[in-house]
Amino acid sequence: MKSVFQSIQNFSADELSHLDDLITFRTLKKGELLLTENQICNEIVFIEKGILRSFFVNHKGDEITNCFAFENEFMASFASFITEEKAEENIQALTDTKLQVLNRKALEKLYKLGFNWQETGRKLTEIEFVNLHKRMISFQKLSGAERYRELYHNHQKYIQLIPLQYLASYLGITPRHLSRIRKAVL
Repeated sequence: MKSVFQSIQNFSADELSHLDDLITFRTLKKGELLLTENQICNEIVFIEKGILRSFFVNHKGDEITNCFAFENEFMASFASFITEEKAEENIQALTDTKLQVLNRKALEKLYKLGFNWQETGRKLTEIEFVNLHKRMISFQKLSGAERYRELYHNHQKYIQLIPLQYLASYLGITPRHLSRIRKAVL
């Protein structure tokens, strides 16, 4: 986590050392849930090892994957974390996963330490917003096949590491349609 923070903002060693007392560690087994729908998300996790998936269950009872996070990335139900309202999604480990955890109180302590921490929080929030915006636009402008091609060319780890049923759900298509698209692209 420290290296990611350092890449965003130029922290001194002393500033980064504040994390030592605030970070906790957790492991999840493959398939285990970090967060369930209707819980309030009170922590942001940093993935040391593993993959997390965020999903919700639609009105038909189908699981719809809306996000993946990989090693050296952050994950939370950000809307729930910010508003302190119940989450609308579940977060599940797709592999055995090692996490560094910052709870709400720890993050607030960091923000009180000064500008660098506040600026880092702002920058990470902006990154999340831009990613969400791009995803929303891709669903409005691109076909399922075009979304797959974009992943294939720009995010190979999705193609290589995510089970097909979750990848299809993430792309908004059926697994059968994904199989046809994959044959056409390859």
